[in-house]
Amino acid sequence: MNLPPKVTDRAFERLAEIAEQAGTAQALRVAVAGGGCSGFQYEITLDAPAEDDLVIEGEGQKVVIDPVSLPFLSNAVIDFSEELIGARFVVDNPNASSSCGCGISFSM
Repeated sequence: MNLPPKVTDRAFERLAEIAEQAGTAQALRVAVAGGGCSGFQYEITLDAPAEDDLVIEGEGQKVVIDPVSLPFLSNAVIDFSEELIGARFVVDNPNASSSCGCGISFSM
């Protein structure tokens, strides 16, 4: 069953921190594009919601996903990870049959 992705509290909290530092709130856009070392790659940017986006809201923040990317992100979890290599938004995607070490690229 295709369910929309989930966004963790930690991801929403980090988005709120970014908005506070920037003095303006923008949505976190999670998109899937062709390319990368495994066939598809995630593009995670700050952007304004578009009319046909799926909007997931929490803690006063928004995560948006365009209709083309949505099927690739069904049942995925969007999170914020802080590791030694750096802090970043990450996507845990059960649809990906494999992914590469960078965590940005995947195949289905």
